[in-house]
Amino acid sequence: MKLRTRLIISFCIIIFVPVLLAVATIWGFGRYQMKAVRQIYNIDGNAYDYFVNSFKVLSHFTKSDYEKLQKVAKNTPEKLEDRDYLEKANRALAEKYSYLLVRKGDSLIYEGRDERESLLDENLPEYDSDVLQGAGSGFYIEGETQALVKQIDFLFPDSGHGSIFIVTSMERILPEIKGILFDMVISVVLILIFTAGMLTVWIYQGIINPIHKLQIAAQNIKAGNLDFTIEAAGKDEIGQLCRNFEEMRFRLKESAEEKVEGEKENKVLISNISHDLKTPITAIKGYVEGIMDGVADTPEKHDKYIRTIYNKANEMDMLINELTLYSKIDTNRIPYNFNRINVADYFEDCVEEVGLDLEAKNIKLTYINYADKDVLIIADPEQLRRVINNIIGNSVKYLDKAQGFINIRIRDVGDFIQVEIEDNGRGIAAKDLPYIFDRFYRTDASRNSATGGSGIGLSIVKKIIEDHGGKIWANSKEESGTIMYFVIRKYQEVIS
Repeated sequence: MKLRTRLIISFCIIIFVPVLLAVATIWGFGRYQMKAVRQIYNIDGNAYDYFVNSFKVLSHFTKSDYEKLQKVAKNTPEKLEDRDYLEKANRALAEKYSYLLVRKGDSLIYEGRDERESLLDENLPEYDSDVLQGAGSGFYIEGETQALVKQIDFLFPDSGHGSIFIVTSMERILPEIKGILFDMVISVVLILIFTAGMLTVWIYQGIINPIHKLQIAAQNIKAGNLDFTIEAAGKDEIGQLCRNFEEMRFRLKESAEEKVEGEKENKVLISNISHDLKTPITAIKGYVEGIMDGVADTPEKHDKYIRTIYNKANEMDMLINELTLYSKIDTNRIPYNFNRINVADYFEDCVEEVGLDLEAKNIKLTYINYADKDVLIIADPEQLRRVINNIIGNSVKYLDKAQGFINIRIRDVGDFIQVEIEDNGRGIAAKDLPYIFDRFYRTDASRNSATGGSGIGLSIVKKIIEDHGGKIWANSKEESGTIMYFVIRKYQEVIS
């Protein structure tokens, strides 16, 4: 759920849920109170009519008691001088928040009121006053003590004037009303607490929990721990943020792993270069010492020592060049100068250049071009020459036959020119063949001086061929030899 939608729903819940629940609560209290009113006040019909007219409610409250006392005053007035009877009648009125007063002449002969109630006697109407009687409606007394008073005038057996007063005290009813109001206030407060709690849980699950996960994730990243996952099931903005954070963590982990791998490869490269530089440096030092000590005492020996020193220096130069090129490969900064190249002319020059060196090493070189003489390719001549020299150099390094040979074939394969370089060396094992173009991979684990090298020659070849839009692969059989294949796209003029 979108965060905006969640906030809109939260707003609606805050506004409408408390109102609806409060209305339902008030309605429930109303129903309960109406039922209580009917039972306590002995009201028939619609009790809401009585609540509209509070005077009517108080009057109806003691209606039955009023009628009983009216009959007693008319038929058996002597009971109104019986204190036990009056106490009984007063207890019945006390349940209805009322009490009984009986007056004979000008004196009260019975008072059922509490000491706290301070209704003054002079507030009571006189015998046979203009106050409405008979209907039992009573009259309302205001002042320090507020009460509804019903009056029944009668004659005692000795013909003395008597009056019965049923007083419904507001001081007794108000606590009940306050209790109801207190219950309603408590109910509204509980509704608000319930609504707030419900929203808190909902928002906590939808917003706070994901933010807490992000906080933990940030702390892990700060501590350098990237081996964890951030689960984000939601489709809202927070969920999207979690997914973006997880992607960032994954990229950081990949970057860290690449950095570790790069550092490992650099260490391997330095180790390889250091190892391979020792051999020519040791040889150079040995031959120089031979010259200095006079061991090369003939012109032939002196010339041989000089040539050997020169060759070893070239080996060192080649290793340093490989190291320089490797650093450019690692940062994708190999300098290319692409040109249109005639295949026949270019490879004839390459064969002529490497042929002299191979002839000196007693290696037979064969060159066959099956492509047309006018076929062109787009390539960097210097980098393509590096490819050919690296492949041939690798073949020469692993030749183990008395009579070695290297065959170079050029074929036209549609939109590409395919170059095949075959040797009769010791070959490559099937388990090693898929990895020979990986950086620092060496099939010769012993790393003897005869088969040295940095281990990045074929990886450089692969990089250059791929940057030309081509592909390189190999077939090999142990003890029989290896064939290296690579393809370069032909130049084609675009006709508009």
